[in-house]
Amino acid sequence: MIKIESISLEQAYKEAAESLNCSVTELVVEVVQAPSSGFLGFFKKKAVIVATVKNISEAPKKKKQEVKKEKTVTPTVLNDTILPESFVSDQEEDLDEDLGSGLDYTADYDDAYDEVDYEDEPVHTNISEIVAEVKHDINQLFKTICFDIEEIEVSAYDDTTLLIEFKGEDAALLIGKEGYRYKALSYMLFNWINAKYDLQLRLEIAEFLQNQEEAVAKYLEGVYEIVERDGRAQTKILDGVLVQIALKELRNRYPDKYVVIRSTKEGLKYIIINDYHV
Repeated sequence: MIKIESISLEQAYKEAAESLNCSVTELVVEVVQAPSSGFLGFFKKKAVIVATVKNISEAPKKKKQEVKKEKTVTPTVLNDTILPESFVSDQEEDLDEDLGSGLDYTADYDDAYDEVDYEDEPVHTNISEIVAEVKHDINQLFKTICFDIEEIEVSAYDDTTLLIEFKGEDAALLIGKEGYRYKALSYMLFNWINAKYDLQLRLEIAEFLQNQEEAVAKYLEGVYEIVERDGRAQTKILDGVLVQIALKELRNRYPDKYVVIRSTKEGLKYIIINDYHV
């Protein structure tokens, strides 16, 4: 039995097979940790597996029989190793990015709470109950924070989304330079709320989100003109918050067009709008 740590499950399987001198189909694998690309470079995880050879005690006998009878043994299908759902979602990460996640960071977070178990938590049928519970818990969480903020407000933005609002004298400090604290806080709160209550998140800090939406709406007026004229367009480089806001607005305006996020070689994001090609 060996433990392998690698950048992906596929690579880990390959390394395990090489180390045990067998084929991948002969492995019995336990996935200790599925890989994750993280968020904005944070929380990145490697694939970790524990592997051994299937029926290792019978392997020498089978080898002798194969030599005498000159028969080829058909490889056994890998049917006793169950890959986690996060393995599949990791392989489709690029597709998820193209399809977009909307403003509220609803995509690519599955890996962050794969191991969280809320089976013993009460089932809520009324969103008002969830609002009250989240408001209590989040205020308990931030009550010892060094920033001077008011009581955190929680409300139902719609039937599937919670609105969480941070206000107060120091609330703007929670945004951080270029919104890096806002992104991190949004990511962490989303993991909790979506995993436990299966709801989306809309996070507002000192009117930051509202101001960003207004700025994007003003910028997109020029993009709309180009699309109306040429049938296609491309936005300028947008940061993590702005690109999600713009993606949501563009998809709402052009539901019949191909609207996706693209990345430069440096990892900078922009959006393209084009017709579907059949």
